[in-house]
Amino acid sequence: LSSTCKMRRPGINIVGQSNAEPPPAAIPVMYQLDITLKRGHGLAIRDRGGTSDPYVKFKIAGKEVFRSKTIHKNLNPVWDEKVTLLVDNLREPLYVKVFDYDFGLQDDFMGSAYLYLESLEHQRCLDVTLDLKDPHYPDQDLGSLELAVTLSPKEGDFREATMLLRRSCKRSSKVIYSMSPLSVAASMSLHPFVLLQRALLQPQHQSMRLSDVHRKSQLWRGIVSISLIEGHDMQPMDSNGFSDPYVKFRMGHQKYKSKTIAKTLNPQWREQFDFHLYDEQGGFIDITVWDKDAGKKDDFMGRCQIDLSQLPKEQTHRLDLPLDEGEGSLVLLVTLTASAAVSIADLSVNMLDDPHERHEITQRYSLLKSFHNIKDVGVVQVKVIRAEGLMAADVTGKSDPFCVVELSNDRLQTHTVYKNLNPEWNKVFTFNVKDIHSVLEVTVYDEDRDRSADFLGKVAIPLLAIHSGERKAYVLKSKELTGPTKGVIFLEIDVIYNAVKAGLRTLVPIEQKYIEEEPRVSKQLLLQNFNRVRRCILFLINIGCYVNSCFEWESPQRSICAFVFFVLVVWNFELYMVPLALLLPMAWNYILIASGKDTRQGDVVTVEDLLEDEDEDFDKDDKDSERKGFMNKLYAIQDVCISVQTALDEVASYAERIKNTFNWTVPFLSCLAIVALCVATVIIYFIPLRYLVLAWGVNKFTKKLRNPYTIDNNELLDFLSRMPSDVQVVGVPHMHFL
Repeated sequence: LSSTCKMRRPGINIVGQSNAEPPPAAIPVMYQLDITLKRGHGLAIRDRGGTSDPYVKFKIAGKEVFRSKTIHKNLNPVWDEKVTLLVDNLREPLYVKVFDYDFGLQDDFMGSAYLYLESLEHQRCLDVTLDLKDPHYPDQDLGSLELAVTLSPKEGDFREATMLLRRSCKRSSKVIYSMSPLSVAASMSLHPFVLLQRALLQPQHQSMRLSDVHRKSQLWRGIVSISLIEGHDMQPMDSNGFSDPYVKFRMGHQKYKSKTIAKTLNPQWREQFDFHLYDEQGGFIDITVWDKDAGKKDDFMGRCQIDLSQLPKEQTHRLDLPLDEGEGSLVLLVTLTASAAVSIADLSVNMLDDPHERHEITQRYSLLKSFHNIKDVGVVQVKVIRAEGLMAADVTGKSDPFCVVELSNDRLQTHTVYKNLNPEWNKVFTFNVKDIHSVLEVTVYDEDRDRSADFLGKVAIPLLAIHSGERKAYVLKSKELTGPTKGVIFLEIDVIYNAVKAGLRTLVPIEQKYIEEEPRVSKQLLLQNFNRVRRCILFLINIGCYVNSCFEWESPQRSICAFVFFVLVVWNFELYMVPLALLLPMAWNYILIASGKDTRQGDVVTVEDLLEDEDEDFDKDDKDSERKGFMNKLYAIQDVCISVQTALDEVASYAERIKNTFNWTVPFLSCLAIVALCVATVIIYFIPLRYLVLAWGVNKFTKKLRNPYTIDNNELLDFLSRMPSDVQVVGVPHMHFL
């Protein structure tokens, strides 16, 4: 077969011919587009002062990929900004739009133009002038932009020497065919063995996996995670003395807007936003606060700015930022996480793998330093290695997974591995442990550029349940951790801590987690919580029934043993016996666990079965409406609501009856209570409490023996049942005796 190819370069016209085999199928090629936005000439006037505040946006395939800085009050602005873009389809032109920035208002359109990438010469810097037009008024002159553009192919995933040679020869501006290395060398001035040597000496670089190609082609250099916590003492903007504040974040072309908190000067947002960091030196995040006004323009309440270059990476910073041009302040948590280009090598150089470093850290948290820096309890190192069998979140059957690791309020994030269901991150995170009872949460998301990330799975691991140094596969679960999702994640975790510090920190208030999901009404959650409370109440009722059976002499042997035990304990009681009594059930359960009779498993299985049953019911509610209709759901919720309503009424009624006893709502009952309290005071003053308890117990045990047909009762509850609650007092006016 014969093939002929022509390649035109300035002053070069090369024709090649060979008898090689036909070239293989085209390999997917990425193109690197380097653009320098130089300046603008004669731009349109959009402000009253006869000037404009222009900035430029670049879009490809409808997605914004770049936004320039704003040049104020200038119709011939000079930007001199550089941007590097990755393009996989040259048929999609670069859409350039110019706007006039208007503070607080919608920005004005100043013109647009298209740069057709197919017409660009490869690997050559070209000066381009774009004439700006308005599609609605094509004859109007809106000025022009000057650009410097370079388009370069970026090929990846070459596994054969022929492809390697083909790529290396392209860099030399030669025409190369897909042929053997010797044939290629014969058509060039280089010796064939020189080319073979080059091919063989770079095996790792040329045998890159496709995931490595995607990872190295990321434009952003890190993640900026911002948690908007709260605001303090903000300026009242409404006539009622309050405001309806919300916050806008802006970094380059990336924007976020918080929810609106109504009628407050001290709002609580608890929201989290992620920005891509394109500049390794940092950058600035502009923050503005606004008051929401329905039907009219929102009021400006203040602004502040974050200089990311001043914040160390890989740690969480708490910032209290005062508002300029306004009143009050904002409280933020800011975390800078490096991208793969910075941290992908961390797996091979992490500190705990170095024996010297590990020894120093172990010494820092030894028992001899238990009272040095009490808040520094320990350190945890998390190796996020890889995941397998993830859920496909994109229409292509793939996902773009990244991993978020959280410990209390510290939050770090891996890079994104594009178009892969078995990603490898190989990243190491290190956290300081402030509370050994904290739970390490690892969540996998699918990145979506146009909307919020999709949830793929989550694991929650208590620090005390971690076996240090063990590489383990964890099954990903749902957001509520009630059941598994698809996929597993491989983690290796090391925890080093001081037990004395951990014990002391247990006695201080737990650290509040700033970012939590807002509670919402859920039938599933309502049923779950109701059943949990019911199980606890039934447990207490069963204990009460067991004790009452001893008083009722249902089993004479058990009642005799209980009576003797009661008399001995009361007669010999000392205060130290209270903690000793609490130790006995703990010791008994420990013996059962050590002997293999773990009673905890039954409780866990019961709760898990309950959650699974509720999940199944929830699925049936959603997917099988024919089998379980709307009325059945309504009846189920109604039963729960009636039970909760009755229980709340009982508790509230007894609390109100105690209050009404002291309020003289019924004078006769209040006088009766005074007499009973006076008698009790005299008896307790003259008779030791030990004898009174003993007399009460003997009476309870012998009541059934003295009168088999007596009805057991509680005198205090009988008394309170005669006192009306607030609802009964309001409903029956004649009961107001005073």
